[in-house]
Amino acid sequence: MMMQPSVLRDVMETDLPIFFEHQQDPEANRMAAFPARDLQAFRAHWARILADAGTTIKTILYDGQVAGHVVSWEASGGREVGYWIGKQYWGKGIATTALSEFLQLVRARPLFAHVAKHNIGSRRVLEKCGFKLFGEGRFPAADGEEPIDELILKLET
Repeated sequence: MMMQPSVLRDVMETDLPIFFEHQQDPEANRMAAFPARDLQAFRAHWARILADAGTTIKTILYDGQVAGHVVSWEASGGREVGYWIGKQYWGKGIATTALSEFLQLVRARPLFAHVAKHNIGSRRVLEKCGFKLFGEGRFPAADGEEPIDELILKLET
């Protein structure tokens, strides 16, 4: 079966409930090393993202369905990129295709990405899109748990 290529489009209000469900998945939270937000915190977070003119964000469609999102924002020290794919869409090459398309829209370089060290799939997506290992770090975990080891990847050109 041939893979339907992903398509990027502007985020619509109707995408947000799907994004909310995606970030509620416990396995996705473990892989991303990022806790789920409750509905109120989720809405506040997305209101900030959508209001920030310095943020570029696109919905990822796969076979006409909302599969996730990809985003770039200004952070201290440079421009960052991140993405979230709904668990049912993992392993289909969607993240790689979507990030490749997104990198044609966001031309700022260097571009940085942070990935939990144990998230090998996400690291592979970034590497397939030209990111190279730049460094390692640790970021605080939720609820006072042990800090999470992370890799920092960088796209130069």
